[in-house]
Amino acid sequence: MNTVSLGEDLGIEASAELKERLAAHLDAPALALDGGAVRRVHTAAMQVLCAFFRSRGEQGRATELAACSDALRDAARLLGLSAQLGLATTDQQDMKNTVENAA
Repeated sequence: MNTVSLGEDLGIEASAELKERLAAHLDAPALALDGGAVRRVHTAAMQVLCAFFRSRGEQGRATELAACSDALRDAARLLGLSAQLGLATTDQQDMKNTVENAA
């Protein structure tokens, strides 16, 4: 399984580059994305990630987040995208990981 690092910055400025970088891996049989270093997240990057997961899923290709920083996990939770990104959540976990100001 190939692993692709998402890097530290998934701000809006990085979304186009993220899309291009991930597009190179659309046909990989199985792929892990390493989001462990992500410190900054914008909705545009989350849209890119969801579209990537969806496209690969439609082709029957496995995609997973091998590591997920708190910033990335919180962004997915706040936007209601945890399930689309394969992130399991529980009510207790959500209550512990509240973000007062996501901006």
